[in-house]
Amino acid sequence: MLNLERIHNVYFVGIGGIGMSAIANYFKSNGKNVAGYDKVSSKNSDALKQMGIAVHFKDSVDLIPSEFKDSHNTIVVYTPAIPKDNLELNYLWENHFTVLKRAEILGAITRNTFCLAVAGTHGKTTTSTMLGHILKEAGINATAFLGGISENYKSNLILGGSEISVVEADEFDRSFLKLSPNIACITSMDADHLDIYGEKAELEKSFMDFADKVSETLIVRKGLPLKGVTFGIEEGADYDVKNIKIKEGTYIFDVKTPSEIIENIKINLPGKHNVLNAVAALAMANIFGVSLQAIAEALLTFKGIERRFSYKIKTEDLVLIDDYAHHPTEINAVVDSVREMYPTKKIAGIFQPHLYSRTRDFIDDFAASLSRFDELILLDIYPARELPIEGVTSAWLLDKITIEEKQISSKKNLVKNILNLESQVIVMIGAGDIGELVTVIKNALNHEN
Repeated sequence: MLNLERIHNVYFVGIGGIGMSAIANYFKSNGKNVAGYDKVSSKNSDALKQMGIAVHFKDSVDLIPSEFKDSHNTIVVYTPAIPKDNLELNYLWENHFTVLKRAEILGAITRNTFCLAVAGTHGKTTTSTMLGHILKEAGINATAFLGGISENYKSNLILGGSEISVVEADEFDRSFLKLSPNIACITSMDADHLDIYGEKAELEKSFMDFADKVSETLIVRKGLPLKGVTFGIEEGADYDVKNIKIKEGTYIFDVKTPSEIIENIKINLPGKHNVLNAVAALAMANIFGVSLQAIAEALLTFKGIERRFSYKIKTEDLVLIDDYAHHPTEINAVVDSVREMYPTKKIAGIFQPHLYSRTRDFIDDFAASLSRFDELILLDIYPARELPIEGVTSAWLLDKITIEEKQISSKKNLVKNILNLESQVIVMIGAGDIGELVTVIKNALNHEN
């Protein structure tokens, strides 16, 4: 079994990824020597460099620092998104380094902790970040590994002690089966990652396998085909949300638990999906032992996550929102939230599809969800870890979208095309590099207005 105490150096291949950078931060904060490679510079890699971590952006064995080339005191962590022909990764394999996937190292870090894990095809980042914030505010010394940048902590790591951990349990590549959760939550099991699973039944089986790994309490969304403590909205769940109201952009609701009722919980996030995320985090924290009153106080101060309905411009005449949504269910949740907040305004979507396989597998669902905007601009598909699939293009998706005001744009022409829109609310969505364009678009819109 891997003994992390005896490891001096940790080298990351794909260090800038949201999950990878959190683990790099963790090791650096715990006194390890850390370095790594990524394909492109990003805000995550910039933050790591500011911590003193050496990061380079050319795939070259020569750029691996010499002290990390000793296989006896260096472990290597890589993300499955790295191509199989990566020169550095192949060198490290061929020279018999201990090479672990991100999920394997996360499993090793949390194995001897009391682990609270959040799984689900949607909602896991927000729910796990809410949970990490609740425990922090309640004075519980937990370390939380997050799949997004918390607005409260400006980080994807909430650094605490080594006895309690909060993790986002990722179903991609069956990664979450490397974890050993004591308390876990499953928020949703919609079809996704069919490039890995082939069919929805296989994805559901992996969630059932994950559920079997939970040693103490499993919490599940009411209606999922799993046995556990349930949560929901007006569904007779064990943790059931009642009496939802919206006042000046704040959700106010009651929660009936198995033993008591707490009234007037408030969250400053849009959308009923975030009410569900909040009650999931509430259930996990409450079962862990946090009082409902302490949970409610923490939820009130929760500021959200970058790229999860993040307001970039919010004026009377113009709104710009940035969101990570990359699956039809998530896009529908974003549209529901925007329509709820701005029922009389014209709304435009700027969408960058993520993965050729996902676009192909859900083409009709994407078309239906994107047709709910008044105006739409599509960027080309972001390939991530994939090669192109013949016939799978943004043009194919555009043809299936039923609204009239629709177009495809290059990144080069995106600002010009956005400035020509009539909508007062503009929503940028996608999991690729569209987030890197937001600042440029924000500045152009502010200048124009």
